[in-house]
Amino acid sequence: MSSEPVILLKHLSKKYPIYDRPSQKLLELLTLRRRQFHREFWALNDLDLEVPAGSTVGIIGQNGSGKSTLLQIVSGILRQTRGDCLVKGTVAALLELGSGFNPEFTGRENVFMNGAIMGFTRGQIQDRLPQILEFAEIGDFVDQPVKTYSSGMFMRLAFSVAIHADPDILLVDEALAVGDVIFQHRCINRINLLRKAGKTILFVTHDLQAVTRFCDRAILLDHGRKLEDGTPEQVVQRYQALIFERESRAAGKGEFWGPVDQDTGLQIVNTIPFIHNRFGAGGAEILGIILLSTNGEVLNEMRENQEVQLVISARVNRTMEHPIIGFTVRDRLGVEITSSNSSYEGLHLPVAQCGDIITVGFRITVPRMRPGSYSISPAIAQGNIWEHTVEDWIDNALIINIADSGLVYGMMQWPVRVSYSVRRADR
Repeated sequence: MSSEPVILLKHLSKKYPIYDRPSQKLLELLTLRRRQFHREFWALNDLDLEVPAGSTVGIIGQNGSGKSTLLQIVSGILRQTRGDCLVKGTVAALLELGSGFNPEFTGRENVFMNGAIMGFTRGQIQDRLPQILEFAEIGDFVDQPVKTYSSGMFMRLAFSVAIHADPDILLVDEALAVGDVIFQHRCINRINLLRKAGKTILFVTHDLQAVTRFCDRAILLDHGRKLEDGTPEQVVQRYQALIFERESRAAGKGEFWGPVDQDTGLQIVNTIPFIHNRFGAGGAEILGIILLSTNGEVLNEMRENQEVQLVISARVNRTMEHPIIGFTVRDRLGVEITSSNSSYEGLHLPVAQCGDIITVGFRITVPRMRPGSYSISPAIAQGNIWEHTVEDWIDNALIINIADSGLVYGMMQWPVRVSYSVRRADR
């Protein structure tokens, strides 16, 4: 790997004007910009970065931290407000689903159009076309308008064009989040081949496992500034600590706990990390949800065979004859992985009066699951597992990470025991 940087950023900054109303932009133009009607938002602020040739760099951070803006500047789509951006070599960018594709054109026409944008002649694109279409596996749809494609077909074709351009630098922004497991594995294999060929890769993602598995180095951006630069493991740990700290503040200045129940030892939970969508009849409300180790340590990551406890607290607003508390786990694409509740597990909660606080602890042995981020949605209902009224439900209230425990096909691995028999041909 060469030590000479192929991407060099010095004091890179990007400013966007933010208008509260569209009319304010017109007013600013009419005054020849002598009066300012906008607020300034710095998507990137005084960023320095050197990327050596042949390295794979993961860029992580919360939404709005400047990750996509950074890749757009490096690719030449955006111009920085100030600072320097020097890029050596050809660049292929896969920045968002179908970027650069005309939905009215066919897949074949878009391949030639994108190739021309990258600087290839029609003959060069024609030579690459069989490999592009073989990798994309969209069949006869190649001659249909891409507006008729599914999101997976769209991404397969876009990714195939980008990687077969044989770039010196490949920019990838969350592109692997779309597509089935087989396609994602093929993309990862292809990226590994590009790495072995000495290509430089900048990889923006929220998939922390992908960062630790495939990157030589990681960058953590926060509010447009570089917060951490180092090994993937080091940077991912800093990112998780940052998220945990902000969740704590948002949930009540870090005060997770209420009083301890003297009978059960369970402590009332007062923290809800995320509340984006909440619904229910209102007969009760979720007060908090938290994941704990057997030692009582607050967790935001689990691994195979680990014993953990998920604790959910709820306040009752009117008498409930048959309260039920439970949760649902979904993957990052919103696919439901599993659900459970107190009734299903054989725990029949007592009648609760207005003002009562119910806390339920679910002890879980973590199975082997596909690594990545998962959300947990807590709920309280009244009735039984067959017929009930949801009193309060909070979508994706807690986000956890499943650590990489080995190869997993599909979503999770069943506990399977294998036996065999061989009948010899000479018997």
